[in-house]
Amino acid sequence: MSDLESGAAGTPSTWQQVARDAATTFGRDGRAEGAAELLREILVFGLDGSDYAVAVERVREIVRMKALTHVPRAPAWMLGVVALRGEVVEVVDLRRRLGLGASTPDRSHRIIVLHGDTDQVTGLLVDAVSEVYRLPEDQVLPAQGLDTDCVAEVCPRGDAFVSIIDVDRTLELGGVHA
Repeated sequence: MSDLESGAAGTPSTWQQVARDAATTFGRDGRAEGAAELLREILVFGLDGSDYAVAVERVREIVRMKALTHVPRAPAWMLGVVALRGEVVEVVDLRRRLGLGASTPDRSHRIIVLHGDTDQVTGLLVDAVSEVYRLPEDQVLPAQGLDTDCVAEVCPRGDAFVSIIDVDRTLELGGVHA
């Protein structure tokens, strides 16, 4: 397990620590502040009518749905691969991976391309991407009593909660290493 993967239970991964260090160094307007509020940025997206998120520092880019090449004998949640500027990117149906049922990809869907270890990238197929949401670190709560195989934390957003996905755990459980 590399230092970029999840740490021991209860300890933040290096990706999370990078985000927290950046949030501490830079305030809301991007200027360095002495006593800046600890902030976290997450990319919020929709799946099956609910809001989910991933840490924004793990996101390389967001692309429109592209033609997929199916991979023989791949698990049902592995939709296939796409060519992205000469690079082959595995695409995971995140709805199916989270047990929400299969999606039927169309032009409205998006692929969130994630950074991984050793220059490997993985794409997550989602229904829609809504925003980069910035919130104080103390509003992020552990996901207690939920299916915590994939959802690590939750945070309030308006009148609802956003489920923050642990990308490493989610993809590792599925056999993909991002």
